[in-house]
Amino acid sequence: MATATVDDRRFTRKEYEQLVEQGFFHPEERIELVDGVIYEMTPQSSFHSTGVLLTQSALQPLYKLGFHIRLQMPLALGLDSEPEPDLAVVPGGLRNYVDAHPSTAVLVLEVADSSLLYDRKKASLYARAEVAEYWLLNLVDWCLEVYRNPKDGAYTSRTVLREGDSVSPLSRPEAAILVASLLPRK
Repeated sequence: MATATVDDRRFTRKEYEQLVEQGFFHPEERIELVDGVIYEMTPQSSFHSTGVLLTQSALQPLYKLGFHIRLQMPLALGLDSEPEPDLAVVPGGLRNYVDAHPSTAVLVLEVADSSLLYDRKKASLYARAEVAEYWLLNLVDWCLEVYRNPKDGAYTSRTVLREGDSVSPLSRPEAAILVASLLPRK
């Protein structure tokens, strides 16, 4: 009996960007490249969108100079990944990324409801890219998971914060943000 080998087709970031530029994907299609695989992202609920906007509102005053906040825009991470996190705080100004997406961030945040398991898996992607801090606003368990200290492709620190707690970004340790201010009201 003959056997067949079946391999996944993995894409490089360059191939993926060429497909995007050539119009291979529908303009309104929400996709991202993670570890060479193109994922279709589920539509956002208003609950999820509110979490994204609340987080942006809380972080915006902290990152006025020398940084800017990108909402659901690509990060060029390595040769085979271009995720579109819900929020990324990147160095520089808006015009610094006219020719290429940023390749680093000081803070990445994902808001997770139906995407919780997938967003937890993405922690290793951000750790491999040496993003110092990854926040997961977990709307399932109603908490903020804070991942820090990337080493060898994994975060060595994970802290779970609840509504009554506060968090300070590593890049703005003087600031304190109430976790309750990030969570959309039920």
